[in-house]
This record gives sequence, structure tokens and C-alpha cells, in this order.
Amino acid sequence: MKYVFFVIGIFILSLGISFTIQSDLGTSPFDALLVGLSTNVGLTVGSWEIIMALILICCNSLLNRQRPEVLGLLTAFITGIGIDMWLFLLQDVLTPELWYSKVVCFGIGLIVVGLGTATYLQTNFAPIPVDRLTIIVQELTRTNLFFSRTFIYLIFLVIAFILNGPIGIGTLLTVGLGGLILNYFMPLTGKVLDRILTHSGTSPNHDKDKKHSM
Repeated sequence: MKYVFFVIGIFILSLGISFTIQSDLGTSPFDALLVGLSTNVGLTVGSWEIIMALILICCNSLLNRQRPEVLGLLTAFITGIGIDMWLFLLQDVLTPELWYSKVVCFGIGLIVVGLGTATYLQTNFAPIPVDRLTIIVQELTRTNLFFSRTFIYLIFLVIAFILNGPIGIGTLLTVGLGGLILNYFMPLTGKVLDRILTHSGTSPNHDKDKKHSM
């Protein structure tokens, strides 16, 4: 059952990412990097999601001093497909032009990203490498998800700026609010999944996985 929530969380996440891209107010630093690479080098945004995942998997392995979490590529692959799919479906439907419609579009996207990320992270199954990096930094610094997420976003912000990615007011809002939103949704999604998995008879394993990952 938890694998169902894993897939649901990924598609919610990719939907949120697509909303922020379509808002034209700037994306998260990592997504700005992906869009910048797609625009300047070629390939789709989803393709660069997979390529960057491979690089981050190697980095996470060095930081965590463990074997590369190859399953993260599966998550990145599903996320990449989701991003390209949602962008294709939304490109002619969601094109806000007025500033307030762009703000609403971005706001929805930012919240949906946090919800989707929290949902699939609770399953503790092959996190996207950038999200695994968030957890690793949290554990190494002994802080919370807000600090680790913000710290990582700032690093990608610099790289995205160098590559002329779509950086705007939305990017700064993501840096400041992304970690806070994720930190807010984590306990909420945890409670919901606990209830559902308890009824499905898989709660003990779920609880064990959560304690191991967090």
C-alpha cells in the first residue's frame, strides 16, 4: 500500500513543479537549474531531472559513506516523466498573464510541491536524490528540515544563476518557504499514512521505516 502513496506523492510533486514553472515567476533553485539546462543545452526538463539525479546519488553516497542509492534513479525517472507530462498537459491550459494570476499559480504550486514531497518521503522508498540530500544534511547538522532544505536551495540558487535559469521572486519565496512548508506537511502526512496503513495491516513496517529515515 505504501508504494501506492509513493507514486501518488511523486505525481503530486511533479504537478506542483509544473505549476511553478508555468507561473513564470521563477521556480525552485533546483528546478531553475533543470529548466536552464533544458533551454541552453537541450533535452527536456524531465531528462535533466534524471541526469542530475545520477550526479547527486554519487554525492549523497560520499556524504553518507554508504553505497549509492540507485533506487533514487527510479524516483527521479518517475518524477521526470511526471514533470514532462504535466508541462505538456498544462502548456496550453495554464498560461497566467496577469500578475495576480501568476501569484496564485505559483502559490498553489509551492504548496502542492510541499504536500507531494512530504507524502512520498513518508513511505521511505527511494527518495529523489535532492530530497535524500536534504535528509542527510539534516542528520549531519542535527537541525530540522527547514534549515537543511533552505541551505541546499541556496547552493542551487547560485548554480542556477550562473546558468541563467528562470530565477525570479518565486525562486526567493521557494528558498524562504520551501523548507517551512515541507516541515509543516511532514507530520500531517505521517499521521494520515499511519491511519491508512494501520487499517491495511502494514503500519509496523511503515513505523520502522519512518524511524530509520527520520
